[in-house]
Amino acid sequence: MDIRDALDVPGDAAYHPCSEAFPREGVATGSVTSFKDWQASKVFPDTKRDMWIYVPEGVSVEAPVIVFNDGAGYLNREGAIRATAVLDNLIAAGDIQPTVAAFVNPGQPVDGSDRGQRSYEYDSMTPDYGRFIIDEVLPFMASEAGVSLSEDPGKRTICGVSSGGICAFNLAWHHPDSFGRVLSHCGSFTNIRGGHNFPYLIRSTERKPIRVLLQSGEADAAILLGDWPLANKTMANALEYAGYNYRFEFGTGGHSLRHGGALFADSLRWLWRD
Repeated sequence: MDIRDALDVPGDAAYHPCSEAFPREGVATGSVTSFKDWQASKVFPDTKRDMWIYVPEGVSVEAPVIVFNDGAGYLNREGAIRATAVLDNLIAAGDIQPTVAAFVNPGQPVDGSDRGQRSYEYDSMTPDYGRFIIDEVLPFMASEAGVSLSEDPGKRTICGVSSGGICAFNLAWHHPDSFGRVLSHCGSFTNIRGGHNFPYLIRSTERKPIRVLLQSGEADAAILLGDWPLANKTMANALEYAGYNYRFEFGTGGHSLRHGGALFADSLRWLWRD
């Protein structure tokens, strides 16, 4: 089996974007500013990437933050998540505070070579991606949005799918004082760059102050690098063992955002609940 075989499976047919993913009459629409070929990173030098920053109506000082890995997929207004519409509607309903969002694509080498930059950034079990987001992207967000961002880790969420999902967990694992909320869709907790070790690390390390929502599906990939459904179940078991504040959503889908999209608004409510 190839991981591509899990991208479109019958088990995903029942999943549709949540109701909050559609524009509603009378709901203010936040602004989205794009930054193409951004090259200012010192953590990942000689790379370029596209980013988008969403600023909602009514945002104030100490604004909560959510960062999306593989940002274009989460931003896509015809996709499974449609994140800006969901944020607009949750903010208008008073379910979450006005929240600034960054949609960050993985880097590409500026020399045009194919070095596997996405896997290097997302699957590596190092603090580097966290330093990139915390030290480089967040200050850039604050400057461009013209607002101060909350430094409360409970008001900072990192979200991603597949390798972006393990990347989200890895960021909070290394930097729980900066990001305290994790949303992982079909997370690649497999042996790409050592991510299969996380369950043991969770069990054997003092519990960190992070809240985690894992989503996975029974029809996800099982290949040489690992079994995605089993890996996510093992992660959930480890989080349970270690006493984490976590939630595990296991469905019938494959390696896509369809199930995560159906749950997206409820996921944000759960992560940001008091």
